[in-house]
Amino acid sequence: MRSPQQLAELLAAVPERSRWRYKPRRVSHLWRSKAVRAGAVITLLALCGLMILALVREETGTRGFLVGLGLATLPVPLLMAAFRWLDRVQPGPWRNLLFSFAWGACAAALVAIIANTFATRWIATATADPASADTLGATVIAPVVEESAKAAAILLIFLFRRRDFTGIVDGVVVAGFTATGFAFTENILYLGSAFGEDQTLGTSGLESVTAATFFVRIVMSPFAHPLFTVLTGLGFGIAALAARQRRFRRTALPVLGLLLAMGVHALWNGSATLLGPWGFYAVYGAFMVPAFGLLTWLTIWSRQRELRTISRHLPAYAAAGWLSPDEPPALSSMRARAMARDFARHTFGRPAANAVSEYESLATTLAFLRHRAHRGTAGEDFAERERELLHHLWQRREVAGPALTYAARASGRVWSPPPHRDYGGYNPYRS
Repeated sequence: MRSPQQLAELLAAVPERSRWRYKPRRVSHLWRSKAVRAGAVITLLALCGLMILALVREETGTRGFLVGLGLATLPVPLLMAAFRWLDRVQPGPWRNLLFSFAWGACAAALVAIIANTFATRWIATATADPASADTLGATVIAPVVEESAKAAAILLIFLFRRRDFTGIVDGVVVAGFTATGFAFTENILYLGSAFGEDQTLGTSGLESVTAATFFVRIVMSPFAHPLFTVLTGLGFGIAALAARQRRFRRTALPVLGLLLAMGVHALWNGSATLLGPWGFYAVYGAFMVPAFGLLTWLTIWSRQRELRTISRHLPAYAAAGWLSPDEPPALSSMRARAMARDFARHTFGRPAANAVSEYESLATTLAFLRHRAHRGTAGEDFAERERELLHHLWQRREVAGPALTYAARASGRVWSPPPHRDYGGYNPYRS
């Protein structure tokens, strides 16, 4: 077993996370600078956030805004944690997810408020029938505008963060974060307006409009907007799996997903607007709940498929000597991965656990890169990216390899008996 000094020397040789990525060309134009692009995006989203803040506060008042903000925040951590859990096999960068949430909460919400208001007023003026204009706006205009605005975030990541967008799970997670942000802002508006109405009418408690709105939007249907937009994310995710030469499929599938999202959104809004309360509950029970269950199953199945991809493609690197034979089985099990990190942390400390975590992430990226190469979607720089990933794996191998081997045997992923060694009193086999 290596001494703490030897381990520290090994970890000191590991490069910073910012140097993991292979960079095929030098930056030569101002707009290609990451700092410039990040600054432009942050500025745009900040301006949208300030505008949406002013619009919502004007609509609800200061007290209504604060009440709506507090109540609308409640489901956000749960939804974000659920989507992040789905992304555990190959976690996407947090910057992509934060961008998606901010786009939904600021840019998409601003576009929706302005476009929906303008379209509804134009229809009311043209038809001289405000009631019909509101119904048409809710069932036709709003689904088209809102789903298109949310889909823009998925499209941007699909185009400009293509290496991070590799399949169905990525599409679902990006769509889920975008829709969660949009629903957050929309819930502030609805709950704040309901609170203002209660203040005017003098109602409070369970009989208040705020309580009814909270029950419908936060308790019964916190997943409504994520469910709609996930259909768009599925379209982009399946398109990401298609070969580059299949251009029609790569274009048609996202469009089909967007159209389905608009259709389900229209059905949801129409059930409340046209069918009344009982129609709403009927659509909720007969369609929305089964659809949510089906999409949940599909997403979990896709996550298991990702683990099977790892177990199928990493043995080639083990055969070539880059990995030990026990590592691919361990890397294709979430339980074994966690055991490896725990083993490294208890035995060598947190820096070693971080190295194991980085090793798992790099190996997963390598497996998906090889999978895309087999499908013809890896790109022309596949060999350079593969060498870069193998280089970083090799730098962490002496720290991560023993932990993953131990975890593979402890979790039953391989059947050879574990070696009898002294690990400072820590026994990962003890339950």
